[in-house]
Amino acid sequence: MSEILSNHDAGVLTLTFNRVERKNSINVAMYDALATAIENAVDDDATRVIVIQGHETVFSAGNDLQDFLKNKPQGMDSPVFRFLRGIATFPKPLLAAVCGPAVGVGTTMLLHCDLVYAGDNAAFSMPFVNLGLCPEAGSSLLVPRMFGYHRAAEALLLGEPFFAEAALEVGMVNRIVPPSEANALAQAQARKLAAKPMSSLIETKRLMKGSRQQEVLLKRISEEGASFGRMLGEPAAREAMTAFMEKRHPDFSKL
Repeated sequence: MSEILSNHDAGVLTLTFNRVERKNSINVAMYDALATAIENAVDDDATRVIVIQGHETVFSAGNDLQDFLKNKPQGMDSPVFRFLRGIATFPKPLLAAVCGPAVGVGTTMLLHCDLVYAGDNAAFSMPFVNLGLCPEAGSSLLVPRMFGYHRAAEALLLGEPFFAEAALEVGMVNRIVPPSEANALAQAQARKLAAKPMSSLIETKRLMKGSRQQEVLLKRISEEGASFGRMLGEPAAREAMTAFMEKRHPDFSKL
């Protein structure tokens, strides 16, 4: 069974994480499927809107660490960076429905969505520092811009979870609903958008995003990616990953 389900209906392409038994952690094959679907949708007139969603109990636990370490990203053409560039530059409306845990890239991908609907059980976290790593997906730029510096520092330096109400307060999500309603709400909003003139949607999104801002964002994604790749091989990340596999707390006292 595919770990990324793809459904196309009434102009809406829905990409669903389908790995609930592993908390929808994302492996390289899933990144490739997501990236390819988004790339193909850019010039596909039949695809007017994309929705990314998970299960009502979990959105995504982020990277599958075992897979990630075995298949470390090799340059900006690797599936993970194709996916990040794809969501950062997608010209049409991009929506997400988020319930349960959204960890790491499970949170940072939402920064690139135009509309985000959260279940009241949503829990967001960006624990990159706790893994001996640094932010990715442009989050070191976008989180301070959206949250304000001090809230961003709390989210990125401490890496502790924050919940749906806090995400709504800083503007990361549009609305909070019961988990059983989040995916349906995102679908309803996507269908409204799909019925509107696509040229107007694309131009409005382009003007809001700004070409200069997009250049800066892509440069930051590349800069973060280089740092992330380097830090993966450093002692702090090795200790964090080893501790994770051994189900113990990491010891960074000498690092």
